[in-house]
Amino acid sequence: MSEAAVEEVSVLSAIYCGEGEFRLLQQSVQDGLLVQINTTVPGERGLNLSLLFHLHPQYPSCPPDISVSSTAFSRSQCHSIRQRLLDRAAALPPEPMVHQLVDWLQQSEEVTEGCRGAEEEVKDRDGEERWTAVLSLDHIRSRSRYIGLLERWSQQLQLPGRLLLGQSILVILQGARADIKEFCRLLKTVKVDVDSSGKKCKERMMKVLIETPSHSSCGHGLQRFVVKDYQSSAELTAVFQELHMTELYQQILPSLSD
Repeated sequence: MSEAAVEEVSVLSAIYCGEGEFRLLQQSVQDGLLVQINTTVPGERGLNLSLLFHLHPQYPSCPPDISVSSTAFSRSQCHSIRQRLLDRAAALPPEPMVHQLVDWLQQSEEVTEGCRGAEEEVKDRDGEERWTAVLSLDHIRSRSRYIGLLERWSQQLQLPGRLLLGQSILVILQGARADIKEFCRLLKTVKVDVDSSGKKCKERMMKVLIETPSHSSCGHGLQRFVVKDYQSSAELTAVFQELHMTELYQQILPSLSD
């Protein structure tokens, strides 16, 4: 990765120094840098956006890849904002540009105008049936890379959940069924981990243990994607109890005993 990119990340961490504003999710020579910036766009009320910038090893010679997620906007609105940012990035000279893009987004009347009606669209989205799924992963060797990708996809697809790391590796997801299926597709088609020889590999052994419509009381507290380690079956049971998913846990228990 370029020195300019590393220096830019250092500057960004100083600029966006408020609680939860900035996170460096990934840093590697092969894959570059993955930066998360949480911000708001202007309007009658501040509307929160989470921006992910993937700074490739060639950056800033090539523009960053950008993802946009928000609980205040629909997926189509997030896609529209992302496209505007990508178009803006493509028009800028090949130099560090993340702060410039965020600043432009915060002040852009075009983006603000395009985001009007967000509350109405969110209401429509909230009317969609929510599903809960529990996935089983085979192993996680490259922990930072693997977890970084899972967090990124959960934000992109607006799927709150849990990654439970212990004797069994489980992923709990809640959201639209189509988004859960897309999450599973990404797991099987993207190289998320490394094999025993250190080569990048896909998650071919992922299993969907259960996929079911969510009950109103199911998934209490699932507002974001959280990573949690557990040491015993009792601790794992307690996690599902806290989420009001005891019945669901009992259904998948035989699969965990195999």
